[in-house]
Amino acid sequence: MTEQPLTDKPATHDRDLLRDLSELIGVSGEEDAVRDWIACEIRELVDDLIIDPVGNLLAVRRGTGESDLRVMAAAHMDEVGMIVTGFDSDGTIRFSNVGGLDARILPGSRVLVGPDHIPGVILWPPIHVNKSMDTVPISNLRIDIGSLSKNNAQNGIELGDRIAFDSPFIELGPTVRGKALDDRAGCASLIKLMQADPFPFDLHVAFTVQEEVGLRGAQVAAQRIAPDMAFVLETTACHDLPQDESEPDHTTITQMGGGPVITVTDRTTVSDPRLVRHLLRVGDAAGIPHQFRSPMHAGGTDAGTIHRTRGGVPSVTVANPCRYLHGPNLIMSLEDWANQARLLDAAWRALTPDVLSR
Repeated sequence: MTEQPLTDKPATHDRDLLRDLSELIGVSGEEDAVRDWIACEIRELVDDLIIDPVGNLLAVRRGTGESDLRVMAAAHMDEVGMIVTGFDSDGTIRFSNVGGLDARILPGSRVLVGPDHIPGVILWPPIHVNKSMDTVPISNLRIDIGSLSKNNAQNGIELGDRIAFDSPFIELGPTVRGKALDDRAGCASLIKLMQADPFPFDLHVAFTVQEEVGLRGAQVAAQRIAPDMAFVLETTACHDLPQDESEPDHTTITQMGGGPVITVTDRTTVSDPRLVRHLLRVGDAAGIPHQFRSPMHAGGTDAGTIHRTRGGVPSVTVANPCRYLHGPNLIMSLEDWANQARLLDAAWRALTPDVLSR
């Protein structure tokens, strides 16, 4: 069989894949809709498919048999969002965050509440009565769904219901805008990789749950899979917008358009240097753009818990650079996204046990 290399230009059906995943709702702890959609998409591509007790979707794609390496690839299905915590007498809804949300971005945001996706908007005092523009904590914010009483607001909404951003996916030429690209973009890349020709080894795939609230699903998945090494497909922050020219900019983390991001270190892990070197060698040889995430200790990925499971798992994260992370409207380069899958495809086809030699 002739291998069909992945290209750096996403086809129309690839963009549709990204759109469908972005617009699904799967706030941490309620990833069911995302999991069901992915299961239907990959069912014919894999040799084994299960849902584990915490809700991870685990699959095995058999390889050519040339290598007996156990390689794990993970991408998380959940997105940041909110949860209903109460109702006020005027019909507005109290809520709290699920995952890392900055209260400053929430006022005025459109949201979808509960299983029926009831539309609402997060309240914000009018500018003429809040001239100081003080930041309002989440505990003081409310969601308005148009109800005029508590009883009316409780019709179809219950305590504990999840709340997601109401953000349709839009193509902006070379980029796209939408919610939950962290980490539906990684999920989409992983599906694309499963559609490619078999790899020399069996690929153990984990679409994980509850990453945004503590990397929980990945720990369970890695315990079950017991991999020799792990690759995490993620989305990471950009801070590449214009800064004050009078001062040097030391805050850039990644740059959109610079290619997929190889993480060296973050708050939860130090990537295995052997896997980092392998990705760099392959990327340079194949001419695939790539960049490093600046070594800041903010953020974390599923690699942070995978690498500590069992006797230890060499792990590395390859991410899509993305603006406005953990917000209602993320912006990402289609070319960066396509090159994430290209880099991993090339790296996995060149992967041998020697890569882990010391």
